[in-house]
Amino acid sequence: MTEYFEVLGRDGAARVGEVRLADPVTTPALADEFVVDAGSLWTRERDLPEGDEDVLTVLPHRAFPAGTEEPVQESFAVDYPEVAFPNAAVVTAETAADYGADAYVLSNASGFVGHAEAFRDEIIAARGSLPADSALYLAGVATPANVATLVYAGVDLVDAKLAKVKGRQGRYLTAEGEYRLDELDELPGAFPSDPPLSEFTREDCAAHNVAALRAELATIRTRIRRGRLRDYVEGQARHEQWHTAAFRRFDQQYGYLEERTPVIRDTELTAASEDTLRRVEIQRFADRVTTRYRNRFSNPLILVPCSAAKPYSESQSHRQFQDAIQFRGHVASMTSPIGVVPQELELTYPAQHYDAVVTGHWTDGEKSFVADVLQRYLERNDYPRVVAHVGGEGYRDICERVSETVDVPFEYTVADHPTTTDSLSNLMSTLSDELKYSKRERQHNTVRAIADYQFGEGAGDALFEDVHMTSRYPKLQVRDVDGDQLAVMVPQYGVLAFTLEGARHWAESDAPTKRVDIDGFVPHGSVLAPGVVDADEEIRVGDEVVIEGPKAFAVGRAEMSGPEMADSTRGIAVEVRHVEER
Repeated sequence: MTEYFEVLGRDGAARVGEVRLADPVTTPALADEFVVDAGSLWTRERDLPEGDEDVLTVLPHRAFPAGTEEPVQESFAVDYPEVAFPNAAVVTAETAADYGADAYVLSNASGFVGHAEAFRDEIIAARGSLPADSALYLAGVATPANVATLVYAGVDLVDAKLAKVKGRQGRYLTAEGEYRLDELDELPGAFPSDPPLSEFTREDCAAHNVAALRAELATIRTRIRRGRLRDYVEGQARHEQWHTAAFRRFDQQYGYLEERTPVIRDTELTAASEDTLRRVEIQRFADRVTTRYRNRFSNPLILVPCSAAKPYSESQSHRQFQDAIQFRGHVASMTSPIGVVPQELELTYPAQHYDAVVTGHWTDGEKSFVADVLQRYLERNDYPRVVAHVGGEGYRDICERVSETVDVPFEYTVADHPTTTDSLSNLMSTLSDELKYSKRERQHNTVRAIADYQFGEGAGDALFEDVHMTSRYPKLQVRDVDGDQLAVMVPQYGVLAFTLEGARHWAESDAPTKRVDIDGFVPHGSVLAPGVVDADEEIRVGDEVVIEGPKAFAVGRAEMSGPEMADSTRGIAVEVRHVEER
């Protein structure tokens, strides 16, 4: 198969890729802006596996799976004559399969775009059946207002057909909607190349609409590269009801988005609405804290409010809390949208990477979410008591709601505000009879807690039961009894990175291990997808992975999910950190 399309970056289901022409085109893009000469790939019979010669009906520039109804083929050929993507197949969600193409056009896009549930179902079904390293093309449906939603769902290619048609109908398109040209007093979102309104023709309107669509795609590509598309889509979705419904429908498909969403990033996560609570990153953190994390301190749990500064421990308010607590209690921060953040995980993505809108008022949805996380957290972990050093209606309401459902006593120490002298004095006196835990215990528990969160339940004890720390938090180095370094804490993401010795220890331990099996070569710098024989399905972008093959043992960070590694024929699967030849 011609190497024609390659995925270069991922942000959930959205991808930045490259169409490998003489002049490469970066996707998501307008497919009708890189039409190729007639007769390039589809004027000759293609080589198909023996017995599969009837899979495709070959037409100039396009192919339909066998059994595709004639009216669909004829309609597509008439309506979209400009669609000319080499090595492309036209399918529906029902007929989608690996036909050896580099791009797949959903022929019925105009029937489901605009209908949130159908849009979700068709895209997810198609993506689940098509090769991971192929481009998904929706023809005749893109506008500047909806293209962010299309790309967020997993679409790589669109065209300017609808934008041109609307322009010739006198409909002026912008990223936030459309206007009737004859009702405008001025041109909103005009480009410098646009004529003044008095001279603005419908052909000018069509040209403007295409330019607006092209500019919106540039914004989307930038957002994907920075891991910030979801933030943008939450804003864009407010402009049309079906956009809002569509991204909420996709939020209900956690498995589809979670598989495609990186586990670590170094970009800010903006929490601007209650919709943020349903983000994969938020749900994943809450799930891991309540199913993987295990408290190892015997002291009371101290619940404190979050802070605007990240990490929390560097904020002025949390320094005051620590001065009062003096390591006599285990601190966990309550926050929306994250939920509950144990002190050991304050650096772990997204705990130090989010920025929330602060109004002093908690919505019912926020209260319910944080209360649910706190309840599950307390049901999993044993504490002699909970000291709730929180003030304000929201924090107090959550604690009181949870205290009625769990079998652990709650005490409240805030008189008016958490940082007043009286409140801090109450906190200190409440803990005066508790024993302090040591610096070594703090560091050891931090490393084990991160391992539980990062690798799976029980990983901390399986990997780091008998170790000691060197260096200082947050750059802890983990060494075994012989002094060999096993891992280092990465402050940027709040995760652990293994050395070769640590990777061997991981692979031989009882801890859940994420493995990538490769062919008979020694990787240097990276493992490309064609060299992957198999990969664990649980691997996500950003995961620490062990790489094993007949000639090499290595450790690195995943650049694709496990299913994508196993399915792809191009692209970087793993960035290798350390390798040894066998």
